[in-house]
Amino acid sequence: MPEVIHYESVMSSRFQALLDRFGATGSLICALHCALLPLALAAIPSLGLSVWLGDGFERSFVLFATLMGAFSLVWGYRRHRKVRALGVLLLGLAALWAGLLYDPWHHGSVTMHAAVMTFGGTLIGLAHLLNLRLNHGHVHDATCAH
Repeated sequence: MPEVIHYESVMSSRFQALLDRFGATGSLICALHCALLPLALAAIPSLGLSVWLGDGFERSFVLFATLMGAFSLVWGYRRHRKVRALGVLLLGLAALWAGLLYDPWHHGSVTMHAAVMTFGGTLIGLAHLLNLRLNHGHVHDATCAH
């Protein structure tokens, strides 16, 4: 008997993959931003980078990464039922929020702040990539509960 593929399932899979790719790209850009922050601090006056390096941008980006990661990875978990990606996401989010909220890192040590934020952003990007891989391996067929 031929396998029946539902149009909604295919569209849902494509949207999920798009979300994970978008989340992974954003998280890795965030990690790159945090890694380059110490170098960019010296160039702020001459390059006009204060908007990209300010607290408001950072808070907004951490909130966006939290919402995007939670939405995308919980949706992925509902498909593949593996907690690995969620665990990596939670560790990355914990690092981002700690770097954002722990004042000595945030305002005291630029290097430590950049390291913690880079670590968190990298973990979130990896969580999205892991979720993408787990979703790619999930097949909707007669044995699937969805």
